[in-house]
Amino acid sequence: MESIDDQKLREILIAAKELFWKYGFKRVTIEEVCREANVSKMTFYKHFKNKMELIKYLLNFIYDTSLKKYREIMDSDIPFPDKVKKTLDLKMEQSQNISNEFMDDYIRHADPEMLEFLNQIKTKNLTMIVNDYTEAQKNGDIRKDIKPEFILYFLNHMFEMMQDENLEKLYANPQDLIMEITNFFFYGVLPR
Repeated sequence: MESIDDQKLREILIAAKELFWKYGFKRVTIEEVCREANVSKMTFYKHFKNKMELIKYLLNFIYDTSLKKYREIMDSDIPFPDKVKKTLDLKMEQSQNISNEFMDDYIRHADPEMLEFLNQIKTKNLTMIVNDYTEAQKNGDIRKDIKPEFILYFLNHMFEMMQDENLEKLYANPQDLIMEITNFFFYGVLPR
């Protein structure tokens, strides 16, 4: 975890991430998070109203941290293919240790509140990525024959692809599927 001043909050987030990534959201209880974090339920409720609030806070924290790293990569002076490589490395780091149970709760069988939350984050992030790729296209860093609208369409459908249980069966774990889709996208936009 990046810098969070409150040590108890940090422990809760570390424990929650480890448990959620391994077992999904639905199978993990507040009691299990507290036990893993070595905090009382009173301490938990000091920070969060319920488990969904914890999930949203954790995912927001992770997305914000990742977005900051992505921005640093895209704003750096390195060549665009190196930016793509570093972005792929970041995606690999983010998806490490994600279980099928997590993917079920997060994407495939998410409840309406989770889906709404994910759509808000996705919309914000995809707009930024498309803007970055439109600028890269103007600079000749990505193929001129790809419409930015197609990039947005494809990025939106990457999430749908991860929901496809038949596609999932082709891979040993969710990280392999995530990286295959990500590699296919990134290396498909670079100039020939």
